[in-house]
Amino acid sequence: MKFAFITGINGQDGSYLAELLLKKNYVVHGLIRRCSQINTQRIDHILDKLILHYGDVTDISCVMSIFNDIKKKNPNVIEIYNLAAMSHVKVSFEIPEFTSQASGTSVLNILEAIRQTNIQDIARFYQASTSELYGKVQEVPQNEKTPFYPRSPYGVAKLYGYWITVNYRESYNMFACNGILFNHESPRRGPTFVTRKITKTLGQILKGETDRLVLGNIDSKRDWGHARDYVEGMWRILQQTNPSDFVLSTNEYHTVREFVEKSFALKGFNIKWKGTGLNEIGYDTKSGRELIFISEKYFRPAEVDELLGDSQKARTLLNWKPSTSFDELVQDMVDSDCQ
Repeated sequence: MKFAFITGINGQDGSYLAELLLKKNYVVHGLIRRCSQINTQRIDHILDKLILHYGDVTDISCVMSIFNDIKKKNPNVIEIYNLAAMSHVKVSFEIPEFTSQASGTSVLNILEAIRQTNIQDIARFYQASTSELYGKVQEVPQNEKTPFYPRSPYGVAKLYGYWITVNYRESYNMFACNGILFNHESPRRGPTFVTRKITKTLGQILKGETDRLVLGNIDSKRDWGHARDYVEGMWRILQQTNPSDFVLSTNEYHTVREFVEKSFALKGFNIKWKGTGLNEIGYDTKSGRELIFISEKYFRPAEVDELLGDSQKARTLLNWKPSTSFDELVQDMVDSDCQ
């Protein structure tokens, strides 16, 4: 019987991955942090099928205890998916030390826990890397061989996580892989991430709960896919005969501005723009209403202007490709937030 252990199981990716693995008849364990408020909303519908452990990836003793507990079940394979992180790039500038622990050295904790509990012969480890590793991009598009140049504490922490995964694979012959995932969204995305902020605020505008959407750099370009497609890629990465690292991407990019225009158009708005820089305003040509505003508050100290993936390796070796188009992604998120 196959066992899986997912850190960050109650996040966007963790919830979709848990659903996928349950359908494949895995015994699914998950790690969640103790919180004074309920934090399992994304997995409430499958809660009775999961085995959850309270803990934190920054505490290696906690991780070792969980691995020893799973080990007693005599699994043939333990697939370990490390999806836990402090994943908000803008916020990472405000809490850089915590970000380094939650998104960087925590990866070492899990890898070392695998080694110390002697499960490396049955463990397959997936590290959630990120396109933010590329930051100030050195080439377009970016693939597995593109040099890294992170531009945030989050990106730098993830760079450590990437290389310590490679190091343990090469030093201890571990089955350890990095998935370098470009932006992937869904209705389960956290409301402070820009795509979800757009669709959620659109819903509030329609209900009269607010009269504006305030954004930062609307000309940044991102390679956006659907999280449901990407967790399938995560799983496929761990089914390979030999461990390796893979980029997962749609191989096309769009601006934040375009995401706004498409989202609002689905609800009858025709957004055009006037002004420049911080004074730029998006307005609806039908009603004349000024709806989108720009604030320097939402700009990063060091911006990442464009990220465009090249996932040819995954498409060839994993037989993986995204099934959701950009327009379908926008439609899904608008439908969810604008009911």
